[in-house]
Amino acid sequence: MSRPLRLVLSLVLSLAFLLVTAPAQATSLVTVLRYDPSRAAEFVSVVNQAAQVWNSSVTNVRLVQGTPANFVVYADNGWPRALPTGLGRGTIWIGREATSQGYNHLRIATHEIGHILGLPDRRTGLCSDLMSGSSAPVSCANANPSSAERAEVNRNFAGGTPAVEFGRLHVNR
Repeated sequence: MSRPLRLVLSLVLSLAFLLVTAPAQATSLVTVLRYDPSRAAEFVSVVNQAAQVWNSSVTNVRLVQGTPANFVVYADNGWPRALPTGLGRGTIWIGREATSQGYNHLRIATHEIGHILGLPDRRTGLCSDLMSGSSAPVSCANANPSSAERAEVNRNFAGGTPAVEFGRLHVNR
């Protein structure tokens, strides 16, 4: 057998061996969720920033601005809240009551999107926990989900069971 033929055969056998013996890499599909911040008034840019925080934090879901939307964001004079109607679907209100008290705008928006992504409120009081919401100090400006929160969202969009209660208004006050 010629040397070039032996090299090709060796390469083919090596690749076949790797394909058979290497653990399969799970390739997850990325869920694209469209959101509509057009009714979020002065909070439109912060909602877009919050979407980018989630996009840089998780791998199984991507948030893009557009319609028809999976979730809509409003501004009002109440307390911030979310009504998730299903995983990736619902309504968010960025309430001016909390922002006027000094709570961080970006943290609020990122927290409320967390409900849409299947995360419940967890009143730990820790600034490092995004879903601790208003139980963390007013001075808390952390708008990034913790590693546990990121992993939970990735699990949710990989077929896991979200811990959030759908169809219930989530007001973290």
